[in-house]
Amino acid sequence: MIKHLVFFKLAEEAEGNVKAKNILLVKEKLEALKQVIPVIRKIEVLSNHPCASSDNYDIVLDSEFDSLEDLEVYSLHPEHQKVGEFIAKVRIGRAAIDYEF
Repeated sequence: MIKHLVFFKLAEEAEGNVKAKNILLVKEKLEALKQVIPVIRKIEVLSNHPCASSDNYDIVLDSEFDSLEDLEVYSLHPEHQKVGEFIAKVRIGRAAIDYEF
């Protein structure tokens, strides 16, 4: 199994929305991928507590796949690409890690 964790730091305003709205949109868009990309075993998006340090990232994507090949299928899927295009417009930072468990 592969764990795919991605952290995003969002702009205060982007695409006509404040950060809090974009956090909700990113969460909805990413979690909806479970319905259209069958290789996703788990996908959950969590947001940083509003009172936490502003140095923290705003969102973490926690997802699981059976293999690196499935992770690649997910990464290249057109629906994932669409979500990624939106995220690229609202984020100012990204960090990721993939590991086997």
